[in-house]
Amino acid sequence: MGIDDLGLRVAVPARVRRVVSLVPSLTETIAVTAPGLLAGATDWCTHPPGLDVIRVGGTKNPDVERIVRMRPDLVVANFEENREPDLDALRAAGVPVWVTVIRSVPEAVAGLAKLLAACGLAEPAWLRAAAAAWPEAPPPPERTAVIPIWRRPWMVLGRDTFAGDLLGRLGVANAYGAAAERYPRTSLDEIRRRAPDLVVLPDEPYAFSADDGPEAFGGLPVALVSGRHLEWYGPSLVEARTVLTRQLAAAG
Repeated sequence: MGIDDLGLRVAVPARVRRVVSLVPSLTETIAVTAPGLLAGATDWCTHPPGLDVIRVGGTKNPDVERIVRMRPDLVVANFEENREPDLDALRAAGVPVWVTVIRSVPEAVAGLAKLLAACGLAEPAWLRAAAAAWPEAPPPPERTAVIPIWRRPWMVLGRDTFAGDLLGRLGVANAYGAAAERYPRTSLDEIRRRAPDLVVLPDEPYAFSADDGPEAFGGLPVALVSGRHLEWYGPSLVEARTVLTRQLAAAG
């Protein structure tokens, strides 16, 4: 028995042998830490490269019946990436479900350690390296940025997001960090009124690229960054500081 990040009691078996992950970050976390433990993952789980497991649909539309037939010891999920009705259906079928709540780098380090411990795994070296790479206290902000995550309509990072916290630890404040919503809709006019120093365009969930995105913000410096390093919490955290620092410095 364990208690997940929602505070729910989860009937985790004494020995976990088969895990299904419904979150790309958690898929990479488990696959890197304990190869062979992961039995299934979503269609969006792209790391580690060459991952060979059963695919169970998307994060928002997993094949619940297929997962139940797989008889996993544990399904791992996230409070914002997965839908509660799908998780409830798995619980109703007798499948233990562990839900993570990760809105900051410290929550990621603590939550992943707790999840791995529930699977019977010791804290891996990569997680210790990730904690060391991201000090607890963010520095004073040097720049303010808008971070779009979608267009048509434009959506940006708002309050209490993992990516916003991570950028803050690189000295980049989120211009929408006090928004009422976590992912507010906005407009180009509203973004310009915020007068950010920088626009940060990740390549997921919307695939912003040099040819799709920067042209909308004429005159503002734009940084094209790796969505995996900005938005994923897991082994990517070890190199995320170096990767993102380089990409932010290249803003033009």
